Amino acid sequence: MSIDDTAHMGTPSHPPPAGADSLWSHPLVSRLSRLGQRLKQGDQNHPWILDAGVVAVVVLLFCVPDLAHGGSRHDRAMAFTRLPWPGTLALQAGLVLPLLWRRRRPSLAFAVIAAVFLLQSSLGVWLRAGVAILIALYSLALHGRLRHLPMACAVTAGALGLVAVRLPTEVSILEALFFLSSTIIAAVALGLAVRIRRAQLAGLRDRATRLEIERDQRSKLATATERTRVAREMHDIVGHNLSVIITLADGGAYAADLAPERGKQALLLIGDTGRQALGELRRTLGVLREQTDTPQLTPQPGIADIDALFTRIRAAGPQVVYRTSGELDTLDRGVQLTVYRIVQEALTNALKHAGHDTRIHLTVTVKDTQLHIDVHDTGPSGGTARPGPPHDEGHGLAGMTERAALYNGTVTAGPAPGGGWTVRATLDLTPLSGVSGTGGAA
Repeated sequence: MSIDDTAHMGTPSHPPPAGADSLWSHPLVSRLSRLGQRLKQGDQNHPWILDAGVVAVVVLLFCVPDLAHGGSRHDRAMAFTRLPWPGTLALQAGLVLPLLWRRRRPSLAFAVIAAVFLLQSSLGVWLRAGVAILIALYSLALHGRLRHLPMACAVTAGALGLVAVRLPTEVSILEALFFLSSTIIAAVALGLAVRIRRAQLAGLRDRATRLEIERDQRSKLATATERTRVAREMHDIVGHNLSVIITLADGGAYAADLAPERGKQALLLIGDTGRQALGELRRTLGVLREQTDTPQLTPQPGIADIDALFTRIRAAGPQVVYRTSGELDTLDRGVQLTVYRIVQEALTNALKHAGHDTRIHLTVTVKDTQLHIDVHDTGPSGGTARPGPPHDEGHGLAGMTERAALYNGTVTAGPAPGGGWTVRATLDLTPLSGVSGTGGAA
């Protein structure tokens, strides 16, 4: 375990094996885990405490013994000379104090320690605190710039080489060099290993963060898509039925005095239209509720239900002429729903803008792999062309365009040359372009 990682002990990053549950649940392990978490949090809040702790350990283990003997180590066999304690204290301070900024300024800390180490070696002095150069080398490999590491290794090797030449003659120079080079390699390897491990953990945390962001974005996109779909359905249902109800109410109020029976008939049609709209709204809004039971499945409207649209439109006043060509009943349910919604929106717009005295011509044609929808109204009484609806109003034309796009289709709408308004839609019925299933374009 590295020096820095002693403060980062905590819960294991992977779940323990099944047979080790009793070990991980042991009270001592739990206490150590909590202690590691507190140390990690403390190091994040006050990083200088760990550095001061490292200095304190080096002082207790390596500096105090030299001072207790009155100065530096003296060994004639190793050709080391004794230094009085004031000089020893000064060298120890130069070796140990730079460790306080070994993480913030690793290159500077190593340079100072290496300079003091070379000074003591040139003076023929051996201090136990010289181990600080290995700690500084480890810190440089972990926290410093990697381009400084080769030079630092060379300096450390040279400094330790000066120590090797003063070893007893019975010690082989090769053995000494092997031992000293092993300590250098161990310090560098440990620092790089911890550095790589931290980089991997940082990468995993970054990946987890990005995955969390992507998941939130996908959730928001799905919510926005569902809201758009529900808004489109609500517009189709509410817009059509309210237009019919308003037209019937206006006509019933006008005919109440002249033909009471027509007024009563209009009220009955208003009730039927309102109940049908309420049922469709309940089915549409049901997808937004969380249901514990299996929801009741109701077929979506198709081409066969277009006649019911005509009944309500005719009751509001306009005359409707409906023509079909080709095999319509065999179309996919999704295609039929798209046709129904486009026709519903076009009829609603005709009733809303052209009024109750217009004449509507609807043609649905299937030819080869194309389905064509043509809705034309003659406009208000007198054959005058109605103005186009504002582009930013409602979901009408946008909804029709989106539905047609599901089948690689297009929708165009605009004034007719002879007056009135024309809506044309084309759908592609090729198997690769169609949307299969009962849900269709709902």
